[in-house]
Amino acid sequence: MSASSDQQKIEITLPNRLGYERIAMASAESYAKMLGLAPERIEDLKTIVAEAAINAMQHGNKQRPDAWVKVSMTVTDKEIVITVMDQGEGFSAFLPDPDIDRIVNEQDPPVGFGTFLIRQLADQVKIDKTADGASIVQMTIKL
Repeated sequence: MSASSDQQKIEITLPNRLGYERIAMASAESYAKMLGLAPERIEDLKTIVAEAAINAMQHGNKQRPDAWVKVSMTVTDKEIVITVMDQGEGFSAFLPDPDIDRIVNEQDPPVGFGTFLIRQLADQVKIDKTADGASIVQMTIKL
């Protein structure tokens, strides 16, 4: 990482509409490039941000048009912490890893890929709830 500081943070509030996750992805990419993150980790970061935002829109906020999704990225000298918060009921745990063979053979529905990708690409993932029950998913990428 070429930029150095104790802590830097950006925050984006997105309308709860699919497609707006691309704004968070582009912001994450620009931010990571400014910080000198390796290209392969930039792609990981973009995927993590997009999947978490989409999950918040679809599952947390139940696609309510009046809701929002908040994405923040905080950088220290050691890590990038990405936090995605919804305004919905959220969820308390990730789904088990998808069984691709069962999905291809139409024995299981095609769900769980987003959380699977997040867990594979992030160095650490935590789920928390706000006092009113919304989900906060915190994902860390080590630098």
